[in-house]
Amino acid sequence: MRLPPGSCACAGAALPLASAAMTTKKTTKKARAKRRPARMPKDWPQPFFEVLSAADPHPTTELNYTSPYTLVVAVALSAQATDKGVNLATEKLFKLANTPEKMVALGEDKVRELIKTIGLFRNKAKNVIALSQKLINEFDSEVPQSREALESLPGVGRKTANVVLNVAFGEPTIAVDTHIFRVSNRTRLAPGKNPLQVELGLEKIVPPEFKLHAHHWLILHGRYVCKARKPDCAKCAVYKYCLWPEKAPLEAEDI
Repeated sequence: MRLPPGSCACAGAALPLASAAMTTKKTTKKARAKRRPARMPKDWPQPFFEVLSAADPHPTTELNYTSPYTLVVAVALSAQATDKGVNLATEKLFKLANTPEKMVALGEDKVRELIKTIGLFRNKAKNVIALSQKLINEFDSEVPQSREALESLPGVGRKTANVVLNVAFGEPTIAVDTHIFRVSNRTRLAPGKNPLQVELGLEKIVPPEFKLHAHHWLILHGRYVCKARKPDCAKCAVYKYCLWPEKAPLEAEDI
């Protein structure tokens, strides 16, 4: 067949390919839009925390402690370890040493032996002795009540400092651990790329009346309901306020 002057044999075939590419692009765009989480309503944090508060009005840490000092030690030991595991170790440790002076007298070798079931126990034993000595030397054996001073202690970072300020001294601080980081990002409550971003985001959106207990509610929710591998959406008290696009659909009896 003779083609009209100026025409190309491939011109007719090119049109369907271009059309298919445009269709795929549009489909991909729609899929992305579908996966994108909904925007948070302005009043959304209020009912979210009202529900958590009603279920557990007075939450607290699951770490065992008897004083600000033993709390500092317990929280410092809890990094990359479970509260249950820390409690088993500190039960013996705190019977022998529940003050900075007694801990220093106990010595690093004995502390290491007592906490060897906890992850990173060698470095943690060293830090426990060092922070105890610093409390004696610089703080008259008292746990300081400022974040800056707490963070100056060996083995104490921002998260540990926030826990101590909140639990021991009643400050409305928010300590972001792996559970809070996950829940805040998954629900879109306060998304962030790192713990500090999440902490600052939560400080902005958590209603004042809920700030004191906010981090405990979120930790417990993440630990027992909004789990890392498989969230238990059927048991989630704040399911309808969760903006996670991949949350499991509820059965009729769960609604």
